[in-house]
Amino acid sequence: MTTNRIHQKLQEDKKILSIYFTAGYPDLEDTVPILEKLQESGVDMVEIGLPFSDPLADGPTIQESSTRALKNGMTTTKLFDQLKNVRDKIHIPLILMGYFNPMMQYGVERFCVQCAETGIDGLIIPDLPVDVYEEEYKDMFERYSLFNIFLITPQTPDERIRFIDSVSDGFIYMVSSASVTGAKNTFGDVQKQYFERIHALHLKNPQVVGFGISNAETYKAATKLARGAIIGSAFIKTISEKGIEGIPEFIKGIR
Repeated sequence: MTTNRIHQKLQEDKKILSIYFTAGYPDLEDTVPILEKLQESGVDMVEIGLPFSDPLADGPTIQESSTRALKNGMTTTKLFDQLKNVRDKIHIPLILMGYFNPMMQYGVERFCVQCAETGIDGLIIPDLPVDVYEEEYKDMFERYSLFNIFLITPQTPDERIRFIDSVSDGFIYMVSSASVTGAKNTFGDVQKQYFERIHALHLKNPQVVGFGISNAETYKAATKLARGAIIGSAFIKTISEKGIEGIPEFIKGIR
């Protein structure tokens, strides 16, 4: 499975900048134009959020974008239609992030087939427990060359983290704090100690930090010990206020 684009990207000698946005927001047909502008602006990896009516882990900014995307008419089928020829233009790794319920409704294997056909490299499913994944879905995901990315938090015990590491491919999504997503301006001592604790575990999978990264300062702090960082809420605020044209300036301001 070494041909996976996530794996290739993580071999590069630089810190990774990944961006999260909600598919179908601000407008229904914005998904591919946003991807093109992000790639053009030098982003390393993108997480495309599949909007869900009850997004438990998301803060108000992402929840609002999810509600609006659903009102715009975004569905799993619509997203796969939009991404049909995406690999003609987009070469960076693409990850779908969504809750397990819509995937089950769509049919898990059918979902994996569509991911493979459109060139999706990985999935982040916050409400799919790692044990259930390992027992029921790991073989299927691997059959379609899909990396499944798991989240850890400051509360996750070391033993659990090591188990997640043993089951994972690609990277581990390190949630910076126990709260919901949202932009912060700095990290406190608790987060810094957590970053150091995870770094000291010497896991086989690199870690990418998410939640609370909004500017150059938090990006730098998050990537000091980790392989990269993910920005979501701050990016969604930017496209809400400035539209797709505001993307290059936003990305430039992070690095």
